[in-house]
Amino acid sequence: MGDSEEEYWIYHERQQAMLCGQHSLNNLVQANTFSPDQLAEIAMQLDQMELNVMAQNNEGGVRSKDYLNRLAEGSTNVDGSGNFSIQVLRSALKNTYDLDMINVRDASVLNQFGDITNIEGFIAHKDAHWFAIRNINGRFWNLNSMEERPSTISHFDLATKIAGYQNSGYIVFAVPFLSHQCPPCTSKAQRQRGLPEYWWKEVDLVQGKGNAINGATDPWRSVGSGMRLDGKSTTSNSSLIEGLTEEEMLQMALAASMEPTPAAVRVELTAEPPAGSDGAVRIQFRLPDGRRAVRRFLISDPVAMVYAYVESESNGGHGKEVELRAGFPSKDLKFVMEKAIGDASLAEQSVQCRFV
Repeated sequence: MGDSEEEYWIYHERQQAMLCGQHSLNNLVQANTFSPDQLAEIAMQLDQMELNVMAQNNEGGVRSKDYLNRLAEGSTNVDGSGNFSIQVLRSALKNTYDLDMINVRDASVLNQFGDITNIEGFIAHKDAHWFAIRNINGRFWNLNSMEERPSTISHFDLATKIAGYQNSGYIVFAVPFLSHQCPPCTSKAQRQRGLPEYWWKEVDLVQGKGNAINGATDPWRSVGSGMRLDGKSTTSNSSLIEGLTEEEMLQMALAASMEPTPAAVRVELTAEPPAGSDGAVRIQFRLPDGRRAVRRFLISDPVAMVYAYVESESNGGHGKEVELRAGFPSKDLKFVMEKAIGDASLAEQSVQCRFV
């Protein structure tokens, strides 16, 4: 390959949990830019904006039935599994890259661009799934996070593919002018903007190689970072395990299984602090029976108090253990039961509850 010839790489994050919205954005911009926490923060801001508008109405404000119902619903912009709304994705692209998401059925799209192949990127959405299509180095790539690797879509087939997606229930959004804000990757330095295992060498994908090189298998990716001549990393923890016998590995596994689990912390549920009380914060709940609820706690209350509330709303669970999870990706709250609600970052958050 000559010195002047560029080597293109394709970034393709794979599906984790219900985070396809996050993956579609990152695959579109060809970088690991958006995190679940960042998108969740945008969702919370949008929720609060909606509540603020409702609070200013002339028919009861924060005491109106509509406001209280909306508050009890919890977030309409993200659910507990990490599925984000169209508004969240649109806001993330606009705030970070000044890029717009425009429904391709909008007459202004074809009026401005003429042919659909003149648009550099697309995001498609149906039910709880999102995926991206992006033009890189003159080729359109399907970057669906549910697929093992990126696949090409010819210019000739692009309009037919998009029409097929629409006919099957997808809403397809055009994202023009991508290359101005998010240029494709053509160097090792640029690959630092994404996770190494999600980069694919374009030439291998085009040639249909079954053993196409990706960032995790690139033989040059660890040069200068402790790579041994046999291809094993001098800094990897796996090298510490490779020399163990089967018996030694079994003993390690047994020792790990015997590590103590967090002890259950029990507290007596106290009265709900009045609205406006110093240190009072709200937490939204999806209770084990599917009901939604919102309750105030003191920010200094232990997370165990949250468990006490859920158990009181569930009639004690009839002897069943209750699991509470929060955050994106969701985390089991039993590991932070002794922490204060503020220290555990649960204020104004949504908690998913179920019996296990």
